[in-house]
Amino acid sequence: MSDVETTGGVGTEPSAASATPAPEAASPGVNVTRLLNEAASKSKVMWVRIPEGGSHPVWYVWHDDEDPRGTGPSAYVVSGPGEQSLPYLPDQVELIFRSKDNGGRLIATQAAARELEVGTPAWEAAVQLLSAERLNATSDAATAWAQGCTIHVITPHGRPSESPGSYSTDAHIERIASAHGTTVGWRPWHLRGRPVLRRRLRRSR
Repeated sequence: MSDVETTGGVGTEPSAASATPAPEAASPGVNVTRLLNEAASKSKVMWVRIPEGGSHPVWYVWHDDEDPRGTGPSAYVVSGPGEQSLPYLPDQVELIFRSKDNGGRLIATQAAARELEVGTPAWEAAVQLLSAERLNATSDAATAWAQGCTIHVITPHGRPSESPGSYSTDAHIERIASAHGTTVGWRPWHLRGRPVLRRRLRRSR
């Protein structure tokens, strides 16, 4: 599995990094471009918020191709069988990055999501980036990803929707969908009964 770690439970975004009431504009003097690059490059987990589809913590690799005609600073994400789960991504999503100091929500911005076609030069380059950073990557990761996984490049754009001095007052807490508990497989047979039952029998004598 990839090295996704979550704070506050699945589907729960980090709370605001500052408790300051949210004004309408970011604090003067905040270089949001530098802040975004620093937050994205120093973390391995971000939240992808899908319109009408909730928020999803994902592991990613931040990379700048330094090509004026390329994608620029972007997050590369692999998902699918054997990797992290991620629903279908529309063309436009929102990215939420957390603070490395306290784990709180640091900056949120709109982003364009693009699925890379298997076998293209862009896909091959993304595989190199992701496999180099993935925990316990295997030599045949490219083959496995080509067969059943999806690689997205997600590129931020525009002004951040949240940044220091301009945080939403919404707690961003989402209720986790309930599910019926299940027992996987049958309970194994124990000689002379299960240990808990034996202790109860001894106490009753």
